Amino acid sequence: MRLEAAARMDLFRKLWRARKLILVVFIPLSLLPLPLIHPTSEACCAYVLMVTAVYWVSEAVPLGAAALVPAFLYPLFGVLKSSEVAAEYCKDTTLLLMGVICLAASIEKWNLHKRIALRMVMIAGAKPGMLVLGFMCCTVFLSMWLSNTSTTAMVMPIAEAVLQQLICTGLADSHDDSETAEVPEEDSAVSDKEENLDKNQLELLYRNSCNDYNKQELSTLSDTKTAEVNGSGLKPISNQEFIKNTNGHLPQVEIEIPNVKRVKMRRDSQYPTKRDHMICKCLSLSITYAATIGGLITITGTSTNLIFAEQFNTRYPDAKVINFGTWFIFSFPIAIIMLVLTWLWLHFLFLGCNFRETCSLSKKRKTRREMLSERRIHEEYAKLGPISYPEVVTGVFFILMTLLWFTREPGFVPGWTSLFEKKGYRTDATVSVLLGFLLFLIPARRPFSSSSCCKNSDDDSESDPLAPMITWKDFQRLMPWEIVILVGGGYALAAGCKVSGLSVWIGRQLEPMSGLPPWAVTLLACLLVSAVTEFASNPATLTVFLPILSALSETLHINPLHTLIPSTMCVSFGVMLPVGNPPNAIVFSYGHVQIRDMVKAGFGVNLIGVAVVMLAITTWGVPLFNLTEFPAWALARNVTGSL
Repeated sequence: MRLEAAARMDLFRKLWRARKLILVVFIPLSLLPLPLIHPTSEACCAYVLMVTAVYWVSEAVPLGAAALVPAFLYPLFGVLKSSEVAAEYCKDTTLLLMGVICLAASIEKWNLHKRIALRMVMIAGAKPGMLVLGFMCCTVFLSMWLSNTSTTAMVMPIAEAVLQQLICTGLADSHDDSETAEVPEEDSAVSDKEENLDKNQLELLYRNSCNDYNKQELSTLSDTKTAEVNGSGLKPISNQEFIKNTNGHLPQVEIEIPNVKRVKMRRDSQYPTKRDHMICKCLSLSITYAATIGGLITITGTSTNLIFAEQFNTRYPDAKVINFGTWFIFSFPIAIIMLVLTWLWLHFLFLGCNFRETCSLSKKRKTRREMLSERRIHEEYAKLGPISYPEVVTGVFFILMTLLWFTREPGFVPGWTSLFEKKGYRTDATVSVLLGFLLFLIPARRPFSSSSCCKNSDDDSESDPLAPMITWKDFQRLMPWEIVILVGGGYALAAGCKVSGLSVWIGRQLEPMSGLPPWAVTLLACLLVSAVTEFASNPATLTVFLPILSALSETLHINPLHTLIPSTMCVSFGVMLPVGNPPNAIVFSYGHVQIRDMVKAGFGVNLIGVAVVMLAITTWGVPLFNLTEFPAWALARNVTGSL
């Protein structure tokens, strides 16, 4: 009996290890009767859609590989020609993404992101509440232009250095922890720092090798290739590695969740007081939530925004309502409200309600540890040196790209595209690619300067005075080709649903919901995608739901933007689990938070996000997108699809 039980368990283990391969083979075979019994275009398209959706949700194969399924199944089943499918894999948003990646490569190469983050934290100060708010503000700003994952991986090492300084200078006695002191002079501050490294400090040095950590230089995403940080389980991060569960338009770093025993030992031994642990939790979680909030603001903030914009413009070509400017006007107030409410929620959850103690800007109320933490931040900023010529050029291009995006077609006044005779030829991608191309031409060394100002450049740029701001190697290292293929697969699925008539069939099945008001339909859609995205990748979830929600809106004669925009934003709120999105995994790997902390805090952030998005779409979204009536461009699409 024991041998049989052991053999049975061994068989189960082998099947579990091969579960992905079994799923890859079993799903297509089990669904194959659908197109064989009903050999219609709708059934064949539904078969391809279901197979691709299962592959995406289960991650049985990489997301990019699963996105190639329509490329060979559509021609095999006669839904679309191979040339027609291939055309869907490269769209205008691909060029937009390439230009943004060029700018992001320059920002990261010349450490502009690190300067921005440290400067904003210096302004906020070292009081716990203000420190969290400062890190959230700089993370939101960076995440507007970089991917959520890359932003988190860039900011988190800076936050970890500050947290370690707080821990290593902490006092075990809670009374001493709350003791205030006058701001000392330079010499007395140094002596205070030496006196502060006493019994409690030595205990921390023994337990966590805290002194070794403080000797390490603060690193950015591009040079974070060191060993584990303080035993937290954070593995070396390589910019060439991608993760499957991607959430942004930059390459995503591979994160390994730390060993549970090691994390538990770290929690039990590292923190002098419970309040120190709470500060670490609050600051860590605030960064991942701020990265998500910042990604909502711009079209290029996350890949889900790009997927929505391209699929919407492809399905409704006559609707000239979605561009960089209109999206920013709608989403920026959402981000500001969410930022404030999320900060208040995290402060209440981890730091309590004593805002006077945690947010005071008075220098007379600073503790010793706060003064030492501020000194550490100033030291890290001083290491950057004076602002360099490449940083200035990158900043100018950053501002110029934003201004050209805003002024292309602002709506209330004629944009710069009105200067050209032919209309509709120039898009946001035109600006993005033009400025990105110029970064390959402009020298990184100041003209007519004999000394080198490129302190972050490689040996080639040191020897070549005409070395450009970025090289093709820099671009190639950051360009997320997996995201490009994933987005193209979504376009291909949408095109197949349109040509085969599947979207019309789905809309007819949803007619019983016609009695619901528009806000109720939108709320149900937001809650549904928010729940699904906790377990599935954000781009895959949105790609599956966009055609369904579009067909639902057309059937119910609701402006499609009323459901599509809120759903696109809510699909980013996968913040309750480490597997919800890559920033969650990065923060969890540092070992400060537990899963129950993420679930408790993330549930509140999720509710805040859905509530704010619903508020926006029913207030300022109505006049901005004219949501009170069923638009002519959607009516034309509905009539054409019905034919």
